[in-house]
This record gives sequence, structure tokens and C-alpha cells, in this order.
Amino acid sequence: MKLYTQLLSLLIFVTIVACQAQLDSKTKAPKTMDKENYRDLNEEEKRVILNKGTEYPFTGEYNSLKDIGVFHCKQCKTPLFNSEDKFDSGSGWPSFDDAIEGNVKEIPDADGRRVEIVCNTCSGHLGHVFKGESLTAKSTRHCVNSISLEFEPKDNSPRDTAVFASGCFWGTEYHLQKMDGVIDTKSGYIGGHVKNPGYRQVCSGITGHAEAVRVIFNPELVSYETLAKIFFETHDPSQVDRQGPDIGNQYRSEVFYFNEEQKEVIQNLMKQLESKGINVVTGLTEASTFWVAEDYHQDYYTKTGNQPYCHIYQKKF
Repeated sequence: MKLYTQLLSLLIFVTIVACQAQLDSKTKAPKTMDKENYRDLNEEEKRVILNKGTEYPFTGEYNSLKDIGVFHCKQCKTPLFNSEDKFDSGSGWPSFDDAIEGNVKEIPDADGRRVEIVCNTCSGHLGHVFKGESLTAKSTRHCVNSISLEFEPKDNSPRDTAVFASGCFWGTEYHLQKMDGVIDTKSGYIGGHVKNPGYRQVCSGITGHAEAVRVIFNPELVSYETLAKIFFETHDPSQVDRQGPDIGNQYRSEVFYFNEEQKEVIQNLMKQLESKGINVVTGLTEASTFWVAEDYHQDYYTKTGNQPYCHIYQKKF
């Protein structure tokens, strides 16, 4: 009996030690990184990541991204979220129902109303976590600012960005998102002087924005020139401040370039069209802030099953 008691005590001790070790492994913070190795942040990144600001909803780069990979901390590159845990919450910010274990820290706000989430390595502000909403089986929503993240695609393939305006963005997006090599498209507003404009504001014509589409693409699978040709071939670049029945400065034809190479591609294509007798009035402007449009504008024709009414493909090259 005494031997049995000793063995039972030993078993209990081993179990307690094992459980404590497992708990320690789950709560252990990731290895800290020297601050000199942190990424330099621009002013807007500092506002959110260091000063706990919030980006406007539906404007973040990753809000609707559907690519496969890992989301890292913008400041220290610690892996924070897997793409498989990302879901569309309709909030206007990237949402995840789980985080990479040990890498995201929860801190209750001083007023007790919300729980902040920060990177467990550098304490950079990410957003807030909400529980009990029943939006997914895990009933957890990590609501994160895109600007706090840096996405690493699983296949490490290259990414590039293009922005085209050719009238109503529904039709522009419809044609571009069907191209092989296109990873993501977003309808939105660009080229104006008002921050985070809404659809009604843009339609009034007083903000100066154009309805446009931002395209994230793999340049190894589709070239910028190929996308630009589809842009020119699916609208009338000779119409001023309108496209078909849609009239107004927000419906203008314009390309917003990110580098000199893109600018030269557009200039060359415009010359080719002009040599064929087309009076091209398409604007060519350096890209500025792109404001993602309201969710109901995204993937419009895919959602409704309809076809564009004024973006009809016509071969021109």
C-alpha cells in the first residue's frame, strides 16, 4: 500500500510539472528583436502603430485580400496571422478569428470597454479583439489595421500595383479581375482633395476624385502593358468627363502610375491609339492615396450576375 501511495504521488507530480511546462510554452513571448533592426515607419504608420491610431474603414490594403500567406508585424516582421484564419466581417478592417500562438498580446483598454491587441515582440498597435459575436465558429474577431501588417504570400511570387479609371468602376473591375495573374481588385476613389470620401460626395463632383480600380497583380503572369491594353479596350478614351450614360468628372478616363516605367507604357499605348485616329483624352497622373469604396461596390457584377452596360470589349491593339 505504501508503494502504491508513493507511485501515485510521483504520477501526480509528473503530471503537474508537464502541465506547467505546457502552459509556459503557450504563454512564452517570442524572442525579442533589437530595436535597431525594426523597420523605419512613415508618419501614417507611426500614427497607427506607435500612437495607437486607426485607419479609415474600407481603405486598408488587406481588407479584402484573398491571397494565401502570412501577415507579419509591419514594424518587426513577427508573424501574427495566417490567411486561413482571415474572414470577411463587413467591418471595413481585416478580420481574423485566430492569431499565431504567443505572437499577439491582449491588453484591456483603460475604460474596460474594449481589448487592444499588440505585437508581442515590439508592442506595435494592431487593433482590437472582440469575442462572442458568433461571426465564425471560433466567435473571435481580431480587428486589425492593414497599415500595421505586412503580407508575405505563400508562394513568394512578386506583386505589383496598377490603378485605372474608366468611368463607372463596376465595369472597369469586371474586366480586370478576370485576367490571369490578377490577385486582387478594389473599386475606389483617387485623385481628389478630400480624405476618405464617400460615394455621394464623389458623385457630387466637388471632391475631385475619379472612380477607379486598384489592381494587385503578379507581373510574372500578366504584364502591366497587358492590363493597360484591357483598360483602353474596354472603354472609350476619347470621351471627356463621361463614359456612355454616366456623366461627370468622376467618370473621367485616367491612369494613375506608380513609376516611370508604367508612365512610359501608357504614353506608348496612347500614341498607338492616336496613330489609329483616336483622339485620346485619358489623363496620366502620378498615383496618390487610393480610398477603397464602400463594400457594396466591390465585385458588383460578380455579386449581381449582370453585365457591364458601358464597358464593352473592343479590340484596339
